[in-house]
Amino acid sequence: MSKVFVVYWSGTGNTQAMADAVGEGIRAAGKEAEVVDVSSASLDDLKGASAFALGCPAMGAEVLEEGEMDPFVTEVESFASGKTIALFGSYGWGDGEWMREWVDRMTSAGATVLNGEGLICQEAPDDGVLSDCKNLGEQLAAQ
Repeated sequence: MSKVFVVYWSGTGNTQAMADAVGEGIRAAGKEAEVVDVSSASLDDLKGASAFALGCPAMGAEVLEEGEMDPFVTEVESFASGKTIALFGSYGWGDGEWMREWVDRMTSAGATVLNGEGLICQEAPDDGVLSDCKNLGEQLAAQ
């Protein structure tokens, strides 16, 4: 069984709920999902994977969390070429600028962002968003 990694950072639990739903979708598609907080994630695992998911909420002025997630994403950029990456996260304000910039970063690094955009939701994910996250996981598992 192939393992698909879902690495996330969550401050309030909203992005963690999204990550767990992405993991459910991966499992529903018959793959093993490893859903892990960025503080416990292995860059080597992602280097060896052809596809994986990254999740982070918008912070401050619509940026990635700067203490752990942004440095991790910077490392991912160094080996992202040829990878398929699903991006997701929640936000409390703004219009999703942080996700558009994140998609641009990954695309510029040579990755293919699944569906060409990140999956975002405002505040806590409702049942519809969680369903979208499961679908995202299923799509990722098919890569």
